[in-house]
Order: sequence, then C-alpha cells, then structure tokens
Amino acid sequence: MQRRDFFKLAAASTALPLLSSPLSHAAPAQNGRSFRLTYQVSLPADGNLASLWLPLPLTSPDGWQVAEKAQADGVANSQGEIDDPQAGASYYHAAWQDGAPRQLGVSCLARTVDRGTGVNALPNGQHAKLPKHTRAYLDPSQHIPVDGIVLDTARLATRGAHTPLEKARAIYDWVVDNSFRDPATKGCGLGDIKTMLQTGNLGGKCADINSLFVGLARASGIPAREVFGIRVAESKQFKSLGKTGDVTRAQHCRAEFYLAGYGWVPVDPADVRKAILEEKLPLTDPKIVALRDKLFGYWEMNWLALNHARDFSLKPQAANNPINFLMYPYAELDGVAREQLMPDQFVYRIIAEEIST
Repeated sequence: MQRRDFFKLAAASTALPLLSSPLSHAAPAQNGRSFRLTYQVSLPADGNLASLWLPLPLTSPDGWQVAEKAQADGVANSQGEIDDPQAGASYYHAAWQDGAPRQLGVSCLARTVDRGTGVNALPNGQHAKLPKHTRAYLDPSQHIPVDGIVLDTARLATRGAHTPLEKARAIYDWVVDNSFRDPATKGCGLGDIKTMLQTGNLGGKCADINSLFVGLARASGIPAREVFGIRVAESKQFKSLGKTGDVTRAQHCRAEFYLAGYGWVPVDPADVRKAILEEKLPLTDPKIVALRDKLFGYWEMNWLALNHARDFSLKPQAANNPINFLMYPYAELDGVAREQLMPDQFVYRIIAEEIST
C-alpha cells in the first residue's frame, strides 16, 4: 500500500460502525464526553510472520471511563481483543503468516468524565488497611525498583511527612520541584527511574516524570501505578495540555496512588512541568501554582486511559517479552520489533473523534 493510499483509508476510518454497548445506557454524568478512537495500521510485507498489538481504552471500576468492545476492519490470519487483568491491559492482537497485505483498522468507543477527588476531604490513610489487590503496586519491576537510590530518595522526599497522604503530596512536590521536561526526549521517555536518579538527570517526558512519582511512592509503602493513555481533545486548562491536531503522537502517561480508606487518587506532575516549559511560565507563576495544586487529585478527561501495564508480557507470546509499556501500537516482523516512532518501519495513524450523546 502506498503511503498516500493508506492515509486515504485512515481518513475513511471514521465511517466504521459502532457496536451497541452499556455506554448508551449509562446515566449521564456531569462533564461526560464520548470519544471514538480509531487505529489504522499498515505493516510492510517483509518476512513470513507479522504480529500487531494495539492498546485499547480501559473501563474503570470507579466509572470515570467506560469503554466498549473494539471492532476491526481488515483481514488477518488471526485477530481479536485480549483482556489481561493481571497486567492491567486490554489490547487488540492481529497476526499474518505470509506476505499478504497487512492493513488493519480498529475502532473503540469510550465515555469519560473529569476525574476529581476532592483532596481536602481525603482521609490520611494512616489506619485503614490496604486491599489485597493493591499490593502488587508496591512491588518493584525492571524499570521501577524500590530499593537503593530509589528508597534513599523517597526517604529524602518524605522527610517530615507522616501519613500516606502527606507522603504522597511530599513526593508529588519533590518531583515537580526537581524534574524538568526535556523536549529532546524521544516519544514519552522510557521511565527508567534508577538511571535518572543515578545520573542526576531528572529531565524527560511524561513516562519519565510520572514513573518517578510511582517509584518513590512504592518505596514509601504507597501503592502507585502509571496510567498510559492518549490526548483526544483540547484542554480547558492550558493549550499545551490538550491535543494539537493529529493525535497519532499525542500519547501521555499519568499516575495514580492508592489511599487506604478512599481509593485511587489521580496525579500528574509531568503535566505541571509540561505547562511550565511550553507556556513559558516560571514555577512561581500563579497559574502554575494553581495547576500544581489541581493536578494532585485531578485529571481532565480530554484524554483516554489505555492501561496501567508495566514491564509485562504480551499475549500471544511476543518475541521481545517483557515489554516496557504498551502506549503506542507495537509490532514484530519475524520476531523483530518494529520501531513505533519511525514511519518508514511502521506506518500507522490514530484518529480521535468526539461523539455527541
């Protein structure tokens, strides 16, 4: 397929029909919005075996996002949606076993509502017991260690803080104060927090900065996780915190921590640093001060959450398991990963459309 023909197909993808789902029966929520996310992918006909994984919007048990089943337009030797609750991800997988054309469109509808916790009313989490399902988010992983320099930094950041809520806020403030957004970072960064701390270079993008929050929180005994997603609409806060035209490169990682006696609390220190850089405002500017306070306990849902899977193995078995995270489309040809950010190796487009309800 020629590149120009592929993008004609991508433009036509908004005509994919929508499946009926519980979304259409959900009670309307204040500030609720619905978005259709569509992938259009074209893989080279190189080699004999091609495999593709596409991250899909998640459904939150708390109701701030509800997604329907994905549907596909295209032919593959095998394809279908895979739900991996242990990893915390749902994704669409397709495989081709010969050199036949490898084009696929996948569409999914999700409904969101702005997520705010009312931080001033939160319990301190000091005496409540952590539910069993949150304990996995205290564990280390390849990119999120919780000992050594990470533990030492967590102790420094939380000095003088006593309750889990105080510690989480102290870590959030430490990350905002000490990190910076580096526009030269490729994609969303790698989130390799040990290297960041060892080198003293706390620059990066969202996966770096918000993974730093996650690692320091876990080292402090607070369950925390990244939430990988994509911006799908303009922001009411700052222009830099919304999509800018094509959303194919609008991926954004956020974070959340678990507060016993309450639940998951959203945070986004990386967007504070993004606004500082791109709006050209100092950390002390009143608008940044207000944003900093707001993003400890708030997500503007002009963004779709995809998953919180980190350092995990794709199904069916990928040759390069475990992968760091699944925020971009991921493909392997004859067991060799294709670079998601290089269009000559891996051509895809992501389309976001807001749906009136």
